[in-house]
Amino acid sequence: MSFLKRLLGKTEPEERPSTAAKPLLVNAYATVRDLPAMDVPHTLIGHRDLSDPELAPHLQGFVGYVLGRGDGQMTAARYHLWRHLQRVRHHLSFEVAADDLAALALWANNANVVFFLSDGSVRAPNMAVLLSSDGESDPTATLPYQADAVARRERTRARLIGLEPQPPVSIPPAIGEAELALKPLPEILRRALALLYMAAQGQVHETDMTPIPAGQRAYNPVGFSAITPKESLFLESTAIDPVAAASMTWRYEAANTLLWALGIDAASIGDSGRMIDVDMLWSSVEVFARSGDTAGLQLRAPGEILDALDRSWLEHWIVRQAHQKEIFLNILNGDVVMERHNALNWLTGFQNDFDISWDDIDTPT
Repeated sequence: MSFLKRLLGKTEPEERPSTAAKPLLVNAYATVRDLPAMDVPHTLIGHRDLSDPELAPHLQGFVGYVLGRGDGQMTAARYHLWRHLQRVRHHLSFEVAADDLAALALWANNANVVFFLSDGSVRAPNMAVLLSSDGESDPTATLPYQADAVARRERTRARLIGLEPQPPVSIPPAIGEAELALKPLPEILRRALALLYMAAQGQVHETDMTPIPAGQRAYNPVGFSAITPKESLFLESTAIDPVAAASMTWRYEAANTLLWALGIDAASIGDSGRMIDVDMLWSSVEVFARSGDTAGLQLRAPGEILDALDRSWLEHWIVRQAHQKEIFLNILNGDVVMERHNALNWLTGFQNDFDISWDDIDTPT
């Protein structure tokens, strides 16, 4: 069965009198965690979410369909549509009357939906053509973004006024609170402690000194138990590249970011040009490193975490562009910004496939 046929659903619509208006067969792809109720009259054919093992390969096939339309060249419209599909949590297939499309648009905006129709087109909530089967796009068509994400982006841009180069307006906002699903609190703590362990081990290779307690198994057994396969390769290597060792020491900043998300007082991400006080940070989490007990820890409000995510994304864009153009930045520390972006993308799953490992996290800008 072709991808297009599979996409349109396997159930044949009931036969209707020839005088009846034929309903539209619609596939909807929503990025929100919890679907809002659909008050529009419709006939549901199917609904699956991330618990269905077939959804992930289906979405991969859909991405391939999007990227393969027309000349197959990557454009900004295709790229951002791809990123939307990467965040999809619900796929619905249903029939709806053409007269109800205006009402359906209200639901689609709330659910952060793009549609796929039987003509092979991908459409915005208002049915504007994001991508036709021939690879064409309506220049007025826009992807849906949550209202809080749009407002957050405006605040982020206001905060970054004066920095050069300025991010282009074509960079969309990050995710909204309705799309956010954070890693479990115990997993966040273990990852933060593992990053402290690895950063301290990186210092050992740089200085040839005994690691601080954060990098010793006796003092940080929780962190040691949570190291990843790639981190294990670093620890087991007998010939460490000095550049790799220096890069590993910056994991202190990623750990600081996750501990900030956990509400640790000594962790701060307010200044993107300032490195953390490692000794102070370690003393504030040493008790957790011995036991792994998360009692007393509480994640920050989703809005705070998303503010940090949106800011780190745009700051990382500025850092990378400044490096390419040989522009000196005296306000942003590129290594600090990069580690924060890495940690926040892992924490929120932004710009990456669901359940991706720390070793494979990406920070596209």
